[in-house]
This record gives sequence, structure tokens and C-alpha cells, in this order.
Amino acid sequence: MNRFLFLSLFLAASFSAFAQNEISYHGKKITEKGAIPATQLATKMADKTEMPAKVEGTVESVCKVKGCWMKVKTGDGQTMRVTFKDYGFFVPKDIVGKTVVVEGTAETSTTPVADLRHYAQDAGKSKEEIAKITEPEKALTFVADG
Repeated sequence: MNRFLFLSLFLAASFSAFAQNEISYHGKKITEKGAIPATQLATKMADKTEMPAKVEGTVESVCKVKGCWMKVKTGDGQTMRVTFKDYGFFVPKDIVGKTVVVEGTAETSTTPVADLRHYAQDAGKSKEEIAKITEPEKALTFVADG
């Protein structure tokens, strides 16, 4: 009986270890080949308002409601909101801290207060935190198709 219990625990631990290294695809299937680090995206964009790109970065947060957006670290404490083209796919809600590669369009955009409050609500922010959002936000954003 002890051998069976030990073997069961060993197999469960083995599967857990392998599952952490699995690659999952959402939207269009892409590879990491040619991806630039998210920390270099703003420099590559220079003064462009829009640019096709493939970017690799670390997930800082994810929509807790259904995985309909994520924020990727861009350096210096900044993040880039990544949404998904035509609301066509979502990402797992448990990928904070994971490395992702996204392909699509990088944009410099202004996000209205109503959208910022919606995102804060999706992220699980308190009513007080949401109420403090009173100004639109100009930032680097990304619309991914894969």
C-alpha cells in the first residue's frame, strides 16, 4: 500500500513538473522566432503610432473574469495592455509570471476613463481604486492575433 501511495505521489509530481513547461497556443499559432523583447518595443516604435510586431515578455496581470486581456512588463515598472483581435480568443487566468510571445499590432493609444475602470473591475480592484481613475491613459498597447 505504501509503495502504491508513493508511486501515485511521484507520478502526480512528475506530471505537475512537466505541465509547467508546456506551451499553449491561443489565436493564430505562432513561434517565438523573430520576437523582440517587450523592453525594446517602445524604442523600435520610435514615433510611429502603429507597427506590426512579435513581442516576448513576462505577464504582469491577467483579466480575472475570463482572460480577455493581459498586461506584459515593458521595463522600468511599466506595462503594456495586450488585448485579442476581434475578442477572438482568451488566455489562461493563471499565467502571471509566465513568459509569453504575442504577434499582432503595437499601438500608441489613449484609453478612455470608462475602459480603464472596466479593466480595473476585471482585475478585481476595489470600488475605491476604480473611483480614483479620472484621467484617460496614453500608453503603448498591443492587439494580438496569436
